[in-house]
Amino acid sequence: MTAARPSSTETARARLDRATAELDPPLAVVDLDALDANAADLVTRAGGRPIRVASKSVRSRPVLRRVLARPGFAGVLAYSLAEALWLTGGEDPVTADAVVGYPSVDRGALRRLLADDEAAARVTLMVDSPDHLDTVDAVAPPGRRPPVRICLDVDASLRAAGGRVHVGVRRSPVHDPADAAALARLVAARPGFRLVGLMSYEAQIAGVPDAPPGRRARGLAVRGVQAVSARELARRRATVVAAVGAVAPLEFVNGGGTGSLERTAGDPSVTELAAGSGLYCPTLFDGYRAFAARPAALFALPVTRVPAPGTVTVAGGGWIASGPPGADRLPRPTYPARLRLLGTESAGEVQTPLRGPDAARLRVGDRVWFRHAKAGELAEHVDVLHTLAGDVRTGAVPTYRGEGRAFG
Repeated sequence: MTAARPSSTETARARLDRATAELDPPLAVVDLDALDANAADLVTRAGGRPIRVASKSVRSRPVLRRVLARPGFAGVLAYSLAEALWLTGGEDPVTADAVVGYPSVDRGALRRLLADDEAAARVTLMVDSPDHLDTVDAVAPPGRRPPVRICLDVDASLRAAGGRVHVGVRRSPVHDPADAAALARLVAARPGFRLVGLMSYEAQIAGVPDAPPGRRARGLAVRGVQAVSARELARRRATVVAAVGAVAPLEFVNGGGTGSLERTAGDPSVTELAAGSGLYCPTLFDGYRAFAARPAALFALPVTRVPAPGTVTVAGGGWIASGPPGADRLPRPTYPARLRLLGTESAGEVQTPLRGPDAARLRVGDRVWFRHAKAGELAEHVDVLHTLAGDVRTGAVPTYRGEGRAFG
């Protein structure tokens, strides 16, 4: 009688366990083979448009360097000014081109930016209001600082029924071409500022799965709304870019995200794309028709209790993603495959009980491998990401946290 062949999940679990056998969990790993394959897929999907790496979805300088060294990637979309200054500063900067993806009122970081000509040339601030310009001037008036590079954040959400229906995130108050042109004229007229870019991030397309597993009706509805939104945005973004471009020549127009690269790449008004989550492939990015990325980042927790038959408890586990509370924000037990969280306790701060057919095979000291719901947030829980290539652990790279950095 021939022995049953191990399943793909059993093989994957055994590979991870062997490669990290000498380490004590909790620990996190990045599979470099999967990371590189995901990066190559992003470049293919971008169709020749350069991809600006969303650093919040990575949160490790060595990983950012690895990705930026690949053809097809250029620059960083940072999530705070302090982070952008760190990534562009020092003797060996990660990048010489960082756009801060959100407006900043961090006066300390602004002081550092405005006191350094080189930093001011490398970092672009995001604005959607004259208040953001006033904040800069309050820190250092125009005659006492280098020119500040400015990018306009234009709202990409779908608005209908006279604004009563809003599909997408609530970012910028700048929505229409007239709004954008008015703000562009204001920036251009203000001493000490230079308008260089425009961004419009379509979260309702890039960040919402269009084929959620087991939810066919929702997938159909999402695809319908996304198609309507994409058509509306393509028309509006073209007119916005034309209106702003008539005020000042733009170095870049940024758009898109992991979930919408090929669609946004088809918009001729966009000059560059942004992506980051598709490098690690967290669980929130499992339900897309356009791509099937390989999970590249996982974390392991140790089994510390067997409180009842068919149930095990691991240490910690409350690595819950930001966003609207729900089951999709919870870490997912992945290896062994047939485990589930308990609704009465879920993922806990100090312990997480798990139940399922594979629980009977686990003993105290074994490890359970999880995937996080979001990409970079995993790095906030560990100091290093252990790197794997093939079946071998090749080393470890520090996270932001491991380098003593936290950017909120």
